[in-house]
Formats: sequence, structure tokens, C-alpha cells
Amino acid sequence: MPLSEFELIDRFFRGRGASRSDVRLGVGDDAALLECPPDRELVAAIDTLVEGAHFPAGSPAASVGHRALAVNLSDLAAMGAEPAWALLALTVPRADERWLEEFSRGLAALAKEFGVALVGGDTTRGPLCVTIQILGSVERDTALTRSGGAAEEALYVSGTPGDAAAGLQLELSRLEVPEARAARYLRDRFLFPAPRVALGRRLRGYASACIDVSDGLLGDAGKLARASGCGVELDYEILPVSRMLAEAVGPERARELALTGGDDYELLFSVPPSRVDALLRDLPVEQWRYARVGTLRREPGAVVTRNGSVIDFSHYGFDHFAAGR
Repeated sequence: MPLSEFELIDRFFRGRGASRSDVRLGVGDDAALLECPPDRELVAAIDTLVEGAHFPAGSPAASVGHRALAVNLSDLAAMGAEPAWALLALTVPRADERWLEEFSRGLAALAKEFGVALVGGDTTRGPLCVTIQILGSVERDTALTRSGGAAEEALYVSGTPGDAAAGLQLELSRLEVPEARAARYLRDRFLFPAPRVALGRRLRGYASACIDVSDGLLGDAGKLARASGCGVELDYEILPVSRMLAEAVGPERARELALTGGDDYELLFSVPPSRVDALLRDLPVEQWRYARVGTLRREPGAVVTRNGSVIDFSHYGFDHFAAGR
């Protein structure tokens, strides 16, 4: 006998995620009751993943659950916020118990890792679509934003952008990587991204502006620069790429993917010259895994330079609506 909506919720989503003392009422009522911490500001984000647009049809259910929460955690990381609660709106073609178990397991594992309680949501029938709203908090007047940067500030990125884009190409059978360990690494970077929540929180007091890299490094650098009222110059020669990616596609293609590939969910942040030494001392690069990629500048626009000369990149990153034109 097919599961009813309420049976589905009770079996797969009630009690999943972290247990938090600030949840007075969670899954199962008309709405959640949450206790907001004093002297902190509420931070809210929401993202939707649609099958065929954000992940290939047939993607592992655990990955879909993980990624749906990870993309939201990355948004909070970019604000320097601490995640707390999440609401899930899930649309599925049918109540496939095996798929739902794997999906909820992937979601719950990441939620527990970051102390996030699932406090409510909705389920309905239709094409596969996952929407998560995440809520968290940050000390008053300390949140990072995209608009705090200024010309001459150093620009850094965490991790190694481009890996996830290669992983997606592998999932779509558009790329061949003979070495099994490299293929597995690149696939996992797409299927199970690691949001940089701890780094985001530590960047408060050092970074002046921050954005998560979801639509491509070049495009998202341009967004941060525009919000800050300036431009940006990225240095092609110093872009950090993983050894796995460079070996899989070659160093040139690896840097192209680092610039224009999406789905990395790394942090891109600017640091005033006066704070660079303190950043490097207090947040060692070897521990926090970030690298300089360029500089904010007075001239508007985003450019990429190589050996001092501007080079052309026609693709600036993913745009949902431009993609269909």
C-alpha cells in the first residue's frame, strides 16, 4: 500500500538532523517554534534543486539530499553565520521508499555534522524538485556581505574550484578519466560538496566581502566586485587547481574549469591590505586551504590576466535564464 503524505513525513523526516534545545516545536505541526538567540541577527537563505537543471536524472538519492542542504549551508558560510534550522519542500514523482530513505540519510548526515535541525516543510507529488530554506544567526553587525570590498584588496578563494564541474561532466558521460581514484575524487566533489561553514565564521574580522562560488569563479568574482562598487582582476597563472583535475584534463583546461565551472561551493573573499598579514598568521593556508587569485580594482568589470596581459573568457559562469537562450 502506498505511503500517505503523513506517513512519509513521519518515517523519513521526523527526528532527522540535529537535536537542538532552541527548537520548541518542530516537524508535525502547522509551523515550527524556534527560540532566537539574544544579541544576534537572523540569517535566512533558500535554494531549489531541480532534476535535470541542478543534477542529472538518476543521481544518487543520498547526493541529492546532501547537495540540497550543502548549497544552503554555503550561503550561510558566505555570511559568516552559524546554521541552526532548516525547512524542506520536497516534490517527488512517487513515494519510492528506497529513494526516500537514501535521500533522507544524505540530508540528515550533513545536518547533524553542522548542527542543523529539520523543523518542518512540505511534500507533494510531481517532477523531482527539492527546496530547502535554512536559518541561522550571526553576532549583530558582524555578518559578511558581498558589498564590503574596496579597490586594492586581495582576493582569495578556498579549496580548488573546477573539480565539481569536471565531476558533473563525468556524471553526464562527457568526460573520460581513466584513473579510478581521480574520477572518484572529482565525482565526489560534485555529488557531495563540503560547505566551508567554519572558514566563513573565522573570516569575520579579516575579510571585508565574501560570496560563495556556485555559478563559476569568474562570474561570482564579478558579482562581488559589482556589489562593492569596483572591478576585479583574476590572475590566470595562480589559480589553484587540484592535482586530480590537472591530471584528468590537463593544466590549461583545469584553469578554464576553475574560472567558469560551477557547483564548487567554495568561498571567495576580499581582504584589505592592512589585514592580510593577520589573516595569513591566524588562519594558516595549510590548515584552512585557501589561495590568492587576484585583486579588486577601481576599473569596473571582471578581467583575467596572464603574464600581465588581459585574456578573453567568453563564458562567465552559469545563468539559469541565459542558459535557455
